[in-house]
Amino acid sequence: MTHQTMTMTALSVLIASLALAGCNKRDDVSGVRPSDNTAVVTGQPSAGDQVAKAAEDAKNATKEAATDVKDATKSAADQASNKVSDALITTSVKAELAKDSKLSALAINVDTDNGRVALKGTAPDSESKDRATKLAAAVKGVVSVDNQLSIKS
Repeated sequence: MTHQTMTMTALSVLIASLALAGCNKRDDVSGVRPSDNTAVVTGQPSAGDQVAKAAEDAKNATKEAATDVKDATKSAADQASNKVSDALITTSVKAELAKDSKLSALAINVDTDNGRVALKGTAPDSESKDRATKLAAAVKGVVSVDNQLSIKS
């Protein structure tokens, strides 16, 4: 939410509150003095009190909206950061696998989600399969490795 939108929201709440202030229930006219045709009105807040309350409500609504925007922005930034980290981990694991003479980075699919690496594809033998797990686990940021490689027959 932009600053302009938040301002417009607060202003709308204020205007609506002022408009509704004139729509109050009938005033309690309890102290009618017949001699001078005057009445004492009780039980209703003054217009100034209503404006102050509306302003406070608008202020609180604006603060809540700003907090919501801040939280949403932080969440989006965290998600973007996780995606970049996962892409970096995937690239690093593929680079480590490519350095191994028996493992083919092209024959192994590497997927990363929140630091959890999944290896899919084929390995030439069980030693290479185990080595792929160790190479992937050694990459910075890897939380776990799910080795689903099958052995070439």
